[in-house]
Amino acid sequence: MESLRASIHLVTRQVPGLLVNSGAELSLNDLVDVDLHRVRSCIRELRQTGLNGNAVSSLNLLRDAELLPGWYEDWVLFEQSRLRQDRLRAFDIIGRESLARRDLEVALEASEAALELEPLYESAVGLLIQAQRQQGNNASALRAFEKYRTKLHEDMGLAPSEGLRRLVADVL
Repeated sequence: MESLRASIHLVTRQVPGLLVNSGAELSLNDLVDVDLHRVRSCIRELRQTGLNGNAVSSLNLLRDAELLPGWYEDWVLFEQSRLRQDRLRAFDIIGRESLARRDLEVALEASEAALELEPLYESAVGLLIQAQRQQGNNASALRAFEKYRTKLHEDMGLAPSEGLRRLVADVL
């Protein structure tokens, strides 16, 4: 408690108006921009209305969104995992809708961003292969499939789904 009191004292002196003390509750001033709030808002909007804004700005915001990197307390690990899953689903939405709009560059970026978070995310691999195929990059699509197939077998002892194999069947 003494450390908390000292920290609050220092913060209020160094950044006046940052904290709002309403008696039993201490909070940040409403004017403070919290990056996690922006990320959550972006994810919520994608889930509710789909991709009706700037896909590139959403991708950039979500790609760099990390919650307290370097912290390892249990509650932080849980919230980091939750944010990671939300980001994966958001990348999936961006990728699918971009692919449907034939915005192949954004679809590729979204699938690659998802695969940076989770290399065995089959949905993202499928989007990556479809976008590459639509660009006429069959060799890249096949390379992505083979990389995924090898990693999935090494890590899990599994084979890709029939749906994913169908995406490259005619190339093979």
